[in-house]
Amino acid sequence: METIEMVELGEENLNDKGCFCLRSKPNSTGYLNKNEWLMGKFNEGLKYIKIMENRKQAGFIEYTPIEYSSRVVYGENYLVIHCLWVQITGKGYASKLINKCIQDAKEQNKNGVIVITNPDTSWTPSKDVFIKNNFIKVDHAPYGFELLVNKFADSPDPYFPNDWDERLTHFKDLTILRTQQCPFIDISTDNVIKAANKLDINAEIIDMKNREELLKLSPTPYGIYGVIYKNKLISYHRLTVHSAMKRLIELDHLKSVTR
Repeated sequence: METIEMVELGEENLNDKGCFCLRSKPNSTGYLNKNEWLMGKFNEGLKYIKIMENRKQAGFIEYTPIEYSSRVVYGENYLVIHCLWVQITGKGYASKLINKCIQDAKEQNKNGVIVITNPDTSWTPSKDVFIKNNFIKVDHAPYGFELLVNKFADSPDPYFPNDWDERLTHFKDLTILRTQQCPFIDISTDNVIKAANKLDINAEIIDMKNREELLKLSPTPYGIYGVIYKNKLISYHRLTVHSAMKRLIELDHLKSVTR
């Protein structure tokens, strides 16, 4: 008989249970950074819940109050879903996890639940399952980002800032903006640094320490990772070394080099 259960991570069981992503490399820098990041966020109301099928991990959801969120979105009294991932599809697990978040939001007397989607990357949740669960689109931003919300009350809609182009003007040199909310940030950073080194381009890393910095600096609603060069967005998700080199060359009009 199939057994389905939800397991919530917290300070008392994080080291034993571990987060979902990159769990095959528990000693990697990215995985360790993610666990350390989680330890600092549980007391802010962050929830990290895994769904288990026959004691095997089938998926997870991560969400937190908007005032502590890693996404660049404004609003009052909402929960924000950071991540939703299900590896066993067709069984309604994604909806179960979304409904768990909605239930928590109602119990906390929130105005609703927010999620940011983008069809061009797997680094954000898929839009369709949220539409299925009564979310509606209320805003959009460059690079394909959409803001969806499931509201419980007649409250103001959440919204994106509108100064995305202006943000890019502050970064002429190659700059990587990041937090440790995702365990793949370390790999993503390394790939860009390797590409830059091959092209003799210096890179600066800015570790955003709090939500205020993130809201001010991030070039996209995704918030936790952005690569900018010559006032242009290179990427907001992981690139291979080759892809990063190609984008840098296109912007710098450099000839390809082999080293």
